[in-house]
Amino acid sequence: MSDATAKPIVMVVAVGLIDADGRVLLAQRPEGKSMAGLWEFPGGKVDPGESPEDALIRELQEELGIDTKESCLAPFTFASHAYEDFHLLMPLYLCRRWWGDIVPQEGQAVKWVRPMRLKDYPMPPADVPLVAMLQDYL
Repeated sequence: MSDATAKPIVMVVAVGLIDADGRVLLAQRPEGKSMAGLWEFPGGKVDPGESPEDALIRELQEELGIDTKESCLAPFTFASHAYEDFHLLMPLYLCRRWWGDIVPQEGQAVKWVRPMRLKDYPMPPADVPLVAMLQDYL
C-alpha cells in the first residue's frame, strides 16, 4: 500500500466487564454516533500520550460512572479491523472488579448478556471476532 492510500491507525480500547454470574456488559451506541444502535464492549479512544489502561479507566468513569484500577484490568486479546477511512486497533481487557454502580452517563442502553448470547446482538465489525474468543474463555 502506498503512503497516499495508507489509512490512519486509530487506537480504541475496550473492556469485557464480567459480573459475578459470568455475564458480560454490552452498551448500545447512542443515536448521533457512527454505528448508532449497534452493541459494543464499553471503552473508547486512547488520547495522545495516554496508556490504554488509563484510557479505559477514564472511559469507564465517563461512560458508566464506575471506577477501577489498572491492576483489575487483564489484557485478553485485540481486534485489528480496516474500516473505510481508518484502521482500528482495539485491545480488549477483561475486568471483574470495579467500584460503584453502573449508571450509563451518555443515555446509552446497557445490558448484561450471557456469553453464549453475545452473538444475538448486532455489533460493529471490529467487535464481532471478539465474541467467539470471549465465549471460549468464559
